[in-house]
Amino acid sequence: MVKFCETERTSAVAWLSLGLLGLMSVEVRAADTPAQPAPPPSPIVRAHSHNDYEHQRPLLDALDHGFCSVEADVFLVGTNLLVAHARAQISPERTLAKLYLDPLRERARQYGGRIYPGGPPIWLFIDLKTEAEATYNRLHGILAGYPNLFTRFEGDRAVTNAVTVIISGNRPRALMEAQKARYATLDGRAPDLDAPAATNLIHVVSDQWSKFFKWRGSGAMPENELALLKTMVNKAHARGYLLRLWAAPDNHATWKTQFDAGVDLINTDNHAGLREFLTGATRP
Repeated sequence: MVKFCETERTSAVAWLSLGLLGLMSVEVRAADTPAQPAPPPSPIVRAHSHNDYEHQRPLLDALDHGFCSVEADVFLVGTNLLVAHARAQISPERTLAKLYLDPLRERARQYGGRIYPGGPPIWLFIDLKTEAEATYNRLHGILAGYPNLFTRFEGDRAVTNAVTVIISGNRPRALMEAQKARYATLDGRAPDLDAPAATNLIHVVSDQWSKFFKWRGSGAMPENELALLKTMVNKAHARGYLLRLWAAPDNHATWKTQFDAGVDLINTDNHAGLREFLTGATRP
């Protein structure tokens, strides 16, 4: 009888041990299984990340909010293109490749040739802060090292890829017009709205809000200014361009006015706020 009890107790301990080992095995397997990354947000084609490089995570913060347009200012320092708003802020490790080009290439590899799965191409505005031709020539050489990532232009032909580069700031227009093949288009200005369409040279016209409008988002926009805004939109669209206005007041009232007037790319420093507005504005 004593032997039976001992055997029973031994058996119970064995089963308990096996159970604990099983639980430990499940925990180990769960720990070994990598967490699946959250799916990217739906893309928002009218959201533009102004001075994107000043956010905590350049490019990535904008993409995490579904933005389809981002902006990087670059300085040519030796053979490097360094991202900064002013020369005093230049840091050698903040290269255009490290902050933007390499992450975009990796993202396109991950999502079958697009920055968002099945999504539209995105716009990468590169604002040249140093001498136009030298900076652009270096950029052209760098972009050529990323096959099938950037939209390519050959005469009147365009091969659309994951990212379309827009050259802003010090713009070498004559040089770009003369190229037989390039990986970027030119950021137009308001006078281009009254000129013949420049096929494949200009895809976006951008200009400074305060050059045309005094309204800062308080109350209703004056009728004459609203009419001018709609005229600019109509002229841009008639030529096949998108319209962007930089340094516009970054508030809900101005976002709504631009959205309703048909402005294509709405500037912001407030990723979360503009995403919330635009997803609400486009919801049925």
